Amino acid sequence: MSNTEPQRIALIGLGTIGVSMAALHLARENTTVDVFDTRPDFEQYLRKTLPIFMGHHLTSDTSKPDSVLPESVVTSLLTSGRLQIHTSLESACASATIVQEQGPENVAFKQSLWKQVESLAPTSAHLWTSTSGIAASIQQGEMSDKTRLLVVHPFNPPHIMPLLEIVPSPHTSTERVEFARAYYSVPGSKHRPVVIKKEIPGFVGNRLAFALLREACHLVQEDVVNAKDLDTILMASLGPRWAGNGVFESYQQGGGEGGIGAFFDKLEPTIQQVWDGQGRVNLVGNGEETRWKDRVISQVNEAYGTFTNGQVLEKEARLKEFVNVQAKEYGHLETEQ
Repeated sequence: MSNTEPQRIALIGLGTIGVSMAALHLARENTTVDVFDTRPDFEQYLRKTLPIFMGHHLTSDTSKPDSVLPESVVTSLLTSGRLQIHTSLESACASATIVQEQGPENVAFKQSLWKQVESLAPTSAHLWTSTSGIAASIQQGEMSDKTRLLVVHPFNPPHIMPLLEIVPSPHTSTERVEFARAYYSVPGSKHRPVVIKKEIPGFVGNRLAFALLREACHLVQEDVVNAKDLDTILMASLGPRWAGNGVFESYQQGGGEGGIGAFFDKLEPTIQQVWDGQGRVNLVGNGEETRWKDRVISQVNEAYGTFTNGQVLEKEARLKEFVNVQAKEYGHLETEQ
């Protein structure tokens, strides 16, 4: 199957990530989306939340806020058959070309689910898990055919954030990996799938984020800086720099003619001193080892409080602008060789 052929996607688990994925898939004209969730008010919940997520796809004009569609858009999708609500896992998976789950981050749950899905979905169906950290090789534990399952890890919210980490297990077939990469590389999409070569806890995006989070918590714990000022430092320096260039490209540029090699040579003592002195705060341990959490939580709550729905929508609109800037073609200045 090519990335332009019609697909029928069964989405299992429609929490925030699941509804966002539904909006992502429905933005393509050649998809049918089957949804299944065990919550008792599922249809009512879907009618209320899906239009909010779908509004993002209506316009690429960042000067205008995203539209919040009326709940009737869900009725239209249901009437046309492009969206189908199911009351059983069996009926949701019966005709799927892709099954994607967004269930709890629980090994036993995922192993049990994929064992069921394997027996219910067509043998040709592609099986994707949106897990944030449980490797496909672990989730495959009770499956007979381990070539079909792989991780497709989105960044939240996936209907806006471009990254999708595709992480196969050692058993996943190359054809299954290439299909997932091609599906999200459809022309016109801002999504950027990246195939991760090896399974590793947290994959790559979360490992980078959690490394920065750990050092941030250490700096707050040590009274080097407060939480609000640390965020200001990040947003006024690394945030815009890395959004435009990434880590390695930034230091390749920062090294001048010698690139990143020259950067290492110039700052080697300073870099090593910082690496050697970075913090080792732990989330698991006795009360003394985890006391730093109280300080961080208190400062973050004082700085930001609880975000309202309106504030969340504003932040997502700003996020959309950042993503659109990244996708803009600026071209390259001609230089004499």
